[in-house]
Amino acid sequence: MTYIVVGASFALYVGIAFWSRAGSTGEFYVAGGGIHPIANGMATAADWMSAASFISMAGLIAFLGYDGSVYLMGWTGGYVLLALLLAPYLRKFGKFTVPEFIGERYYSRAARLVAVICLIVASITYVIGQMKGVGVAFGRFLEVDFEVGVMVGMAIVFVYAVLGGMKGITYTQIAQYCVLIFAYTVPAIFIALNLTGNPVPQLGLGGTMADGSGVLLLDKLDRIVTDLGFAAFTEQKDSSLNMFLLTLSLMIGTAGLPHVIVRFFTVPKVSDARSSAGWALVFIAILYTTAPAVGAMARLNLMDTIQTGAVGAADGNLLYAERPDWFRNWETTGLLQFEDLNGDGRIQYYNDANPEFAARAAGFGWQGNEMVTVDRDIMVLANPEIAGLPNWVIALVAAGALAAALSTAAGLLLAISSAVSHDLLKGMIAPAISEKNELLASRFAMAGAILLAGYLGMHPPGFAAEVVALAFGLAAASLFPALMLGIFNRKMNREGAIAGMLVGLIATLVYIFWFKGWLFIPGTQMAANAPENWFMGISPEAFGAVGALLNFTVAGVVARLTPAPPEHIQHLAEDIRAPRSSAVAAPPAAPQ
Repeated sequence: MTYIVVGASFALYVGIAFWSRAGSTGEFYVAGGGIHPIANGMATAADWMSAASFISMAGLIAFLGYDGSVYLMGWTGGYVLLALLLAPYLRKFGKFTVPEFIGERYYSRAARLVAVICLIVASITYVIGQMKGVGVAFGRFLEVDFEVGVMVGMAIVFVYAVLGGMKGITYTQIAQYCVLIFAYTVPAIFIALNLTGNPVPQLGLGGTMADGSGVLLLDKLDRIVTDLGFAAFTEQKDSSLNMFLLTLSLMIGTAGLPHVIVRFFTVPKVSDARSSAGWALVFIAILYTTAPAVGAMARLNLMDTIQTGAVGAADGNLLYAERPDWFRNWETTGLLQFEDLNGDGRIQYYNDANPEFAARAAGFGWQGNEMVTVDRDIMVLANPEIAGLPNWVIALVAAGALAAALSTAAGLLLAISSAVSHDLLKGMIAPAISEKNELLASRFAMAGAILLAGYLGMHPPGFAAEVVALAFGLAAASLFPALMLGIFNRKMNREGAIAGMLVGLIATLVYIFWFKGWLFIPGTQMAANAPENWFMGISPEAFGAVGALLNFTVAGVVARLTPAPPEHIQHLAEDIRAPRSSAVAAPPAAPQ
């Protein structure tokens, strides 16, 4: 069943790519500027709901509990910030790549080059997370190693992204949204019914268990995890400062990510861009309001599966020989691993890092946590299997997961290829290049980006959502301040913008590499990635907000010490903000 559903969805994506293949740079970069606002809203939502949203976010919520809410708040808040503060102005300006806007606003080829570097660094990091998600999904449902799963995903993305460009990607993403949202909500409804008797997952999360005990679902989950030495699901565990900065980093990083900004150029008018932003928010909300319920219920089902009786009882833990099929299936991927430390043939899953509970566990004859690997990225995909749902639901989730990861990967790869071919090659190196050769260069750049992202995706510096958070932090520290200052500060000059972007990018990159490894190479980190080693308790995922503050500060200081921008540039900045009827707004400029 899984092969049929996944195979049919892939056939659909490839078919759409061939039907809508790009014949010009305008179609390749912005789909010809003729997409309907509702269709664009749906494609934007698919672009937005990446592997991090579909696969990883609920998994992080399952294990982080309350602390995982920062991803919900940061990403949704960031989208609103983007739709209200940046996208309409950039759309009005008519330059469909972020480096092109920065180059013209700051009257500088150097500024454009720095923006290209910032864009590529953030987008490559982002796509690593998508490739991790692709590898997880393919690894399980094709029953191959994680690395093989990544390579299969690379091949699929190559076909429809390189061939179709933005036109192919847009129509493919509409199909992918329909697949992924159905795949996410149907299992959630089934599981909510099983656990709480309520078909609405959002209401089931706050409801009572269906077993007649009258116990709230969250109360039961808190009791189960605390009985095994874990922190309560509903309690805050991270510092308030780090949670605030991580939320802020995700928000402003969202607003600075180019693959979403370019979406607003695929519609005919500025008013259509605003309309599609609203529709996208509606489509996004369906998944984002369901994710907390999916995370909590997944964690509860996992704990109930392993801890079958009283904690410490001789027969209270699942026999490894009697482990369910879903357990065996995920073991083949290497993302779920068991080691029988005390030789009793049963699975002990508890927090052995908790000294108080570890002492109790020793009294039970336990010798350590035997679930040595439980990859958080598997929780959404494994959830239907853990809950014993029908095979067609499991197959649907597989197709949805792949749709989510591939849709965002394609959008990111397009942003990277546009930066290389349009901004770097045509904008700076070879202005006289023909449209045909620019299109060819863009496809070569995309192919190279796929290979690099695939390799790094096989050795990710964290779970999919964590890797994506790093990318958002890089965008927050480098591109967002330059865009904001370019629109809302007429006095910001090229020297300030360039200095700010470089300082923000370098500071954030060094901080991330310090704890995650240089270029994310395992074993090259300078210090253990632990709160006691972080600056003021700020995690690498949250440091983007600090990088953005450094960017704003340096840009402001340098701008005061250097000549003001030319008068026509100041008028240009004012014109971007000036109200203008969307009915008469000019369409996006054709690639020059």
